[in-house]
Amino acid sequence: METPKKKILFVITKSNWGGAQRYVYDLALSLDKSTFDVSVIAGGNGLLAEKLQSADIAVTSLDSMQRDVNLKKEFLSAFELFKIFRKTKPDLVHLNSSKAGGLGALVARLAGVKNIIFTAHAWAFNENRGTLSKMFISFLHWMTVILSHRTIAVSDSVKEQVIHMPFMKNKIEVIHLGMDTYDFKEKEEARVSLRVKKNLNSNLNLNEVEPENDIWVGTISELHPVKGIPYAIDAIALIRDERPELNIKFYIIGEGEQRALIEKQIVKRRLESRVFLTGFIDGAKTYLKAFDIFTLSSLSEAFGYSILEAGLAGIPVIGTEVGGIPEVIDEAGILVQPKSGRALAEAIKKLIDFPAERERLSKELTERVQTIFNKAEMCSKTLDVYLNKR
Repeated sequence: METPKKKILFVITKSNWGGAQRYVYDLALSLDKSTFDVSVIAGGNGLLAEKLQSADIAVTSLDSMQRDVNLKKEFLSAFELFKIFRKTKPDLVHLNSSKAGGLGALVARLAGVKNIIFTAHAWAFNENRGTLSKMFISFLHWMTVILSHRTIAVSDSVKEQVIHMPFMKNKIEVIHLGMDTYDFKEKEEARVSLRVKKNLNSNLNLNEVEPENDIWVGTISELHPVKGIPYAIDAIALIRDERPELNIKFYIIGEGEQRALIEKQIVKRRLESRVFLTGFIDGAKTYLKAFDIFTLSSLSEAFGYSILEAGLAGIPVIGTEVGGIPEVIDEAGILVQPKSGRALAEAIKKLIDFPAERERLSKELTERVQTIFNKAEMCSKTLDVYLNKR
């Protein structure tokens, strides 16, 4: 008699393409289809849903599930989740992101799910909120962990922020994110492609000739307040004013709610010929070799997938000393204080002035990512959690 497949159901709040979505995608595809029946519930019909469906993984879209709080939609989401849990009877539900985690853990318990896993990609109390709001959100996060049978933290920093809470000690373990090697576009090909995307998004002359000694600084980031992009733009303005001989350009790959604010900042600082928004690019990581330096200016960051990508591409990284970023970079990059355009500017100038240091750091980061943060190990350790081996 054939052994029935183990039903694994992933739940995530949004179906756009970010770190949590990539994590779900990687785990879902890593599971042996002959052993596991894998499906995903996600809010909306974004790129994650498209990629999963292309890989023949069933996706259920819940339009009522969204990041912003809306009581009516929370009840609708809870009702829909309950119906799905009761109908499909999953052996394991793996919850991702704060909203799906809190709501999903409660509903899964009520529906009788025997194995509930929650991955903490970040804590919402790190965002810019009032004291009472942070206290309430902290309580909800605590409840999510308590209701889940196991919680995975993507970094030591994520774990340390909540381990002091009651009954947490044996509920959370750290499994670092991991990544495979990619086929990156070579430097000139990547630069040509990004020049085209820059011009298409800014209405500049597509045939402009740019200096051969341009220094390209770049980032891949959602245009969200927590990513600190305005501070990186301040850094470029400082370098322009203090070192006008440097042909420095800053490419920002990503989209988000701060686009209008950032566009205004670029115009106000007269940086239209130096700072460029390419918008969202599917497969953005393949363009990384276009950059001489990669920056991550986050005000809060649980881990930082983009640092792994930059490391695999052989690009030196400057990151803010927050959350899990120091765990990833360690001494294989430059760490600066957050919310400081000046600190970022000084770090960028250091890497420009000392190319040998740039080369050393890029090699060290590449080696670090390949040996410590690989996808196979992440998937293997997570599977052990599914099978109660950890």
